[in-house]
Amino acid sequence: MENRDMDLIGHLEELRKRLIITLGSFILLLIISFIYVPTIYNWLVHDLPVKLAILGPSDILWVYLMLAGVIAIAGTIPIAAHQIWLFVRPALKEHERRITLAYIPALFILFILGICFGYFVIFPIVFNFLLSLSEDMFMTFFTTEKYFRFMIHMTLPFGFLFELPVIIMFLTSLGVLNPYRLQQIRKYAYFVLVLTAVLITPPDFLSDILVILPLLFLYECSVLLSKVVYRRKHVIHLSA
Repeated sequence: MENRDMDLIGHLEELRKRLIITLGSFILLLIISFIYVPTIYNWLVHDLPVKLAILGPSDILWVYLMLAGVIAIAGTIPIAAHQIWLFVRPALKEHERRITLAYIPALFILFILGICFGYFVIFPIVFNFLLSLSEDMFMTFFTTEKYFRFMIHMTLPFGFLFELPVIIMFLTSLGVLNPYRLQQIRKYAYFVLVLTAVLITPPDFLSDILVILPLLFLYECSVLLSKVVYRRKHVIHLSA
């Protein structure tokens, strides 16, 4: 009983260490990103057809924190993934350690790809569609906070959704998931993905389709990749 309590305390201490490193990395990246916010801001608004405005001094700080926060999140993802890997490493076999370690750069790359997909594909379509609804009915006046909040809502979720294949591969390698289970819950997964797409896009059919199709494609890719990991895991197990 005493040994069990000591093991639990050791695990909690290790978890605390990994969380502190991850949080510290995020704060450090946030401070560094804060310095480059003006350059990032000018790049994001250089071809914007409307002029942005602020309603108070606090809006300036909000924009700085928001842009720096997104960059800090992107930079923290591989660090957090590495800390998770270090935490679970003692429970993994040697070949599992090598395989799961390879997922860390993939998490960062897919997050960046998701952000790019949201920013360069989804955001312009949705933004232009909403502007077209106003026509000559309204005078377009955008505050900086509202504009960037809308942009983040249209881009940041895709960064996390694009992580789906790697997360499923990682969980498959750990034995938490398997491709047959993913196939069984396919209709429920489709429902969640479709609901997510509808919630983050305006109420028009084109925008919904542009988001739903990539999400369903990502899920099917996840199932296929899960099969590859599952079969490779069993081949290694049998050969051992």
